[in-house]
Amino acid sequence: MRMLLPLFIAVALFAQDPPPPSAAPKGGGRPAPKNLKILKPEEVRAAMGAFRVALGVQCTGCHVEGDFASDAKDEKDTARMMIAMTREINSKFGDGMEHVTCFTCHRGAEHPRTAPEQTAAK
Repeated sequence: MRMLLPLFIAVALFAQDPPPPSAAPKGGGRPAPKNLKILKPEEVRAAMGAFRVALGVQCTGCHVEGDFASDAKDEKDTARMMIAMTREINSKFGDGMEHVTCFTCHRGAEHPRTAPEQTAAK
């Protein structure tokens, strides 16, 4: 009799249908990036982190809050042009290394300086 109860419980558990697959994507529950035109999905996280540091902005500097796929902000198109520009420059070195990045010009500022800062004359 003691063996029957655990056996019935085991049979009941294995007889159930498996749970439906989760709607959450694999890899930490983040949704897959949408509307990629320049970056590959595996490049997105590293690139966004680099932009944040290089330009000193948060995600909403280029993205519409809550809709990262939207192209409503001009800054997003500008970022795409800049990615293409740095890739083109780096390709001209011919060694496969990254010589130029966003930080090369921006240095933590949203808009890169085009001239040295003026210092007070002595």
